[in-house]
Amino acid sequence: MKKNLLIALLLSSVQLINAQYTEIINSKRPGFSESPYGVGTNVIQVEGGFFFGKSNSNDTFAKSDPTGATVFLRYGKFMEKLEFNAKVTYQKNKLVFNNIFSTPINDVKGISELTVGAKYLVFQQKFADKSKEIRSWKKRTAFDKKRLIPSVGVYLGVNTNFLSEAYKESGISPKAAILLQNDFTNRFVLITNLIADKIGKDNSSYAYIVTATYALNGQWSMFIENEGDFLKSRTDFQLGGGAAYLWSKNLQFDAAVRANMNSNQSNFIASLGAAWRLDRHKDEKIEVDENGKKIKRKRSKRKGGLFSRIFKKKK
Repeated sequence: MKKNLLIALLLSSVQLINAQYTEIINSKRPGFSESPYGVGTNVIQVEGGFFFGKSNSNDTFAKSDPTGATVFLRYGKFMEKLEFNAKVTYQKNKLVFNNIFSTPINDVKGISELTVGAKYLVFQQKFADKSKEIRSWKKRTAFDKKRLIPSVGVYLGVNTNFLSEAYKESGISPKAAILLQNDFTNRFVLITNLIADKIGKDNSSYAYIVTATYALNGQWSMFIENEGDFLKSRTDFQLGGGAAYLWSKNLQFDAAVRANMNSNQSNFIASLGAAWRLDRHKDEKIEVDENGKKIKRKRSKRKGGLFSRIFKKKK
């Protein structure tokens, strides 16, 4: 397979895609941001990993040193632009009493997050195929200004309360996000998420995530990510980076590190994970005429009802 094709296909494995379904797995790992594109119809995808952290907090009673695992399930059904997903996190923390000695009290563990939702691609940006431009090198290599306008998706979800006692909150809460993606080149993509989480709760948050991903070659890619919030009451600023390795068209491995530094808490977290998909996608067959336009077929009207079709006479 040609090198350029491998690079283009790799982009789909690290959130870089120009269509809902791609021949190569399209994973949101190892970053936290989410592309506006889905996995494609009849595709089941499992993305998961382990995380290990070290943290300090100024709170009197603080949960520190988080470790655990996260699983993200994705499923495409009904239409290419629609995806259903669910995220569950199992976490263990040390509960510390912050006195002079920062005395550990005990460990708290259990399900700390269980969110279900769906996302829909509202607008997909399309680009001209400049490889067919052979008359002008300038036109073939010129930057397409359409790349400045991102593809747009929306996400709606619910934070459930099926959590362990140590992490349980009062009732459920909605979560919403606007998902943007700019494909600046075939190798470099920028994803921006604007997120409103736990809407209506006392601990609601309004945040952003910006992720820049670059494909090094047909198997390796790297990313850098910034996450922050818009709240005046506190300032969270998180910076992360990592890499992904494409093992096969349906399997990807990844690793990442990230740090969170603010006035009340500092965190350092490392993660290792993978993404795997069960691909049962089938492309819709489209008939076109000699001019490349889609041919619309009229559906034949069937005579008789259900039972007349079941018990129809054989010829």
